[in-house]
Amino acid sequence: MRFATIGTGWITDAFIEGTEQVEGMELAAVYSRDEKRGQAFSKKHGGKPVFTALNKLAVSDLIDAVYIASPNALHYEQSRLFLENGKHVLCEKPITVTPEQYRELLELALQNHLVYMEAIMMRHLPARALLHDALNRIGKITTARFDFSQLSSKYAAIQAGELPNIFNPAMAAGCFMDLGIYCVYAAVDLFGKPDRITASAGFLKTGSDGFGTAIFDYNDKQVILTYSKTGQSMIGSEILGDRGTLKIGSVSKLTDITLVTHNDGYPQSETIVGDIPKPVLMSGEAAAFRRFAEDMANHAAEYQSVCKLTLAVNETMEEVRRLAGIKFN
Repeated sequence: MRFATIGTGWITDAFIEGTEQVEGMELAAVYSRDEKRGQAFSKKHGGKPVFTALNKLAVSDLIDAVYIASPNALHYEQSRLFLENGKHVLCEKPITVTPEQYRELLELALQNHLVYMEAIMMRHLPARALLHDALNRIGKITTARFDFSQLSSKYAAIQAGELPNIFNPAMAAGCFMDLGIYCVYAAVDLFGKPDRITASAGFLKTGSDGFGTAIFDYNDKQVILTYSKTGQSMIGSEILGDRGTLKIGSVSKLTDITLVTHNDGYPQSETIVGDIPKPVLMSGEAAAFRRFAEDMANHAAEYQSVCKLTLAVNETMEEVRRLAGIKFN
């Protein structure tokens, strides 16, 4: 699979590094609006051709697919352009701003026999299956807490009066779309869509949300989501059952997962997942993308499951935003 990249940030570097773990994936071109920046990025990755016009890249016969890591507000239009021109699309989370946009582009991909997929690490890591299996060992689950709170490297820029894209409502950005999505993915993947949602958010002077909380109520359990770009959490996430507890160090990477059981009143700890090397983190989604694009006949059920989860998460996020008052310009 020959792919191009859109975006020159650290996440694109990490994705390319991940594809190097996947046989058959080849970086063939890079895109940047800025020629100089594009050339510098290309030089880091083997001197691939640089495009500064999306239309030309979309029709290029150099590529079969594209990885999109642009600001959120651009995902829909850019994805549509490449799907219309016969290219498979792997788009960074959130894949679209609204579920309506996702449904539309998923149908377009289906009509054109293409793969349209959200790049989300946790869904495609081997640790996911281990976490699902471990749920069966902690008894009846009544409470879970998923947290992703990480002080943003751009927070100082906001305090200085600047407007980074990650905190710009016009870019469909903010903490919930950047970090909170991982908490939503964990909850919906493990427990399904909630029966009821309560949500609130704290807003920065840019108009974007900087932190927030959501409570997902199910008939037999409650899941609490917390996320912040204005402070750093040191606690991680937990799933509580009547026979044990699962501690998750990173909800986005599914690393440092520990099972603590209570036998005769004495806690016993077992490591389910330790650390995961950085190149491996994004190799799972890259491998799945190639697998679906090149052998859909044998992986249709898995692809449909991935799409179903993406839609459920997107629908849930839209409701959280509505309740919390998160709006985009």
